[in-house]
Amino acid sequence: MDTLTPTSRVLTWCLHLLVIGLLTLAAVKAATPAVVLVALVLALVYATGPLLVRTSRRAALWSAALGVAWVVLLVLTADAVWLAFPLYFLQLHLLPRRAGLTSVVATAAMAITGFSAHAGTFTPAVAIGPALGAAVAVAVVWGYQALYRESERRRALVEELVSTRASLAQAQHSAGVLAERERLASEIHDTLAQGLSSIQLLLVAASRALPADPSKAAGYVDQARRCAVDNLAEARRFVAALAPPALDGSSLADALERLCATTSAQHPVIVRFHLTGDPSPLPASFEAALLRIAQSALANTVRHARAGSADVTLSYLGDQVAVDVVDDGTGFTPAASHTGFGLPSMRTRAESLGGTFAVESAPGRGTALAARLPLATTEDVPVHTTRFPTEDIR
Repeated sequence: MDTLTPTSRVLTWCLHLLVIGLLTLAAVKAATPAVVLVALVLALVYATGPLLVRTSRRAALWSAALGVAWVVLLVLTADAVWLAFPLYFLQLHLLPRRAGLTSVVATAAMAITGFSAHAGTFTPAVAIGPALGAAVAVAVVWGYQALYRESERRRALVEELVSTRASLAQAQHSAGVLAERERLASEIHDTLAQGLSSIQLLLVAASRALPADPSKAAGYVDQARRCAVDNLAEARRFVAALAPPALDGSSLADALERLCATTSAQHPVIVRFHLTGDPSPLPASFEAALLRIAQSALANTVRHARAGSADVTLSYLGDQVAVDVVDDGTGFTPAASHTGFGLPSMRTRAESLGGTFAVESAPGRGTALAARLPLATTEDVPVHTTRFPTEDIR
């Protein structure tokens, strides 16, 4: 049989007490050995049921045995008619719906017939009691079963909802982890990796200047030292999860201008900075993204383009802010497959803020990069109001 819930367990014990009480009443009122014996047999059959019934077939046999014993008791005493009521509940609970309803109808008919035989007459009042009891039992049991099924559906729905929420939380966690990994990869590529590359180039230049020109070599080493200091500041800022250190204490235009000056000083390429339009306050995320894009673009120019000059332009275009980086290097074919991380990272930075990123280049004709961010979407974004420091940036 199914495992009982607390509510069904209480109802079961109430049914047990009702059967015991009605059997006792019938035996005491009749006070004949035959009635007492049959009542004891019926009680014994009833008591063994919960211990033996484990399948629907055994439940049906037990219900039939109870019905036979009850009919015998009904033949002996009219008081057995009251036992029809708990039998209704047992039959409806143990048997399938159609078989249970059939058994209830048959039990009600036997109760009416038996009581009429003992009374010696048949009246509508004799039929009303068992029939009304059967109707009440059917309504109560079927109503309870409907509520139980609905409760089980709700429980299954809640379990599914909890499972779905857990899966969704896990998926969101995984997505967050992947997004953070991608962000850190972009930051490291655009800052630490580029800075270490610059340090390597400067040290190579210093080694070439030795021993013929120690003062020139010392200058390269000093630039490498300052580049290492900047990289250390970047690494510490990653740990603190703050904005780029170049954006602390001054404007984006100043940071880009220092970037151009530092790149020109550290590498054999002339980088010029241009500012157009009227500067307006920008969110910290916009300033950081545009600075990182310019850093990555100039790093590509230094490492791959073999350019003699480059121009970095910061433009305030009313409803847009843009950074353009143009060089006169060897160029490349943008449509070709590239395995580098720089261009995809720049594009992701711009598009994640609702902007656009474009590349124009051709072999032997230089490269032009343009990142544009919409100022119209920054109304609800906190604006970066601190000014940039004066330390050099890569």
